[in-house]
Amino acid sequence: MTFKPETWPKSVLTWLQEHLPRLSAETLQWMAALVLHAATVPTLLALMTGLSDRTPSLDIVLFMWTGLVLLFMRAVVLKDMLNIVTVGTGFIVQAVLMALILFK
Repeated sequence: MTFKPETWPKSVLTWLQEHLPRLSAETLQWMAALVLHAATVPTLLALMTGLSDRTPSLDIVLFMWTGLVLLFMRAVVLKDMLNIVTVGTGFIVQAVLMALILFK
């Protein structure tokens, strides 16, 4: 099998057209889960260290957790282990942070 330099641009363009949308969609979905989990972490850490006495509003936390549960259910249905582990770990970390605040 020989590679001709004149066919490389077309081959690269074809590969990008086939794979880039899937890679981008999967990456964006994974990043969305990370950002949703990180949304309340600064407030929870400030609450734990005593820098703030204000908790995040309940409606924001409930909407965020509902979105994360939906992303988790989607990952389970699709058997997407990266997102199952990411969202599951995020739930555990947030539950531990909330338990530390509650039982402090």
